[in-house]
Amino acid sequence: QVQLVESGGGLVQPGGSLRLSCAASGRILNIYDMSWYRQAPGNKRELVARITSTGRTNYIESVKGRFTISRDNAKNTMYLQMNSLKPEDTAVYYCNADLVGPNFMRSDDYWGQGTQVTVSS
Repeated sequence: QVQLVESGGGLVQPGGSLRLSCAASGRILNIYDMSWYRQAPGNKRELVARITSTGRTNYIESVKGRFTISRDNAKNTMYLQMNSLKPEDTAVYYCNADLVGPNFMRSDDYWGQGTQVTVSS
């Protein structure tokens, strides 16, 4: 079994910061890309940021310069540092991984349970 567990969400005022973590555990042979998605009420889930196994990153335009994605391959953990948060960043944030798990099967359909981020005064 493979599990992705997010942590670090919460309530923060506009302009504040939060750091999300996503820890992957279980029978993992290799992790390729890791990503953060978010979904606000009434909206589709959208890709926020992605990081490859070698550390290349990309972001959606609305978070560039404010969010930083990183990972610790030794710990199978990914992070999202979110600064200068805005009310429109309010959403449930999900981590996603493209990895080789049990039975040597590769899949990009591994998801965490989500963590709520609320930006409000």
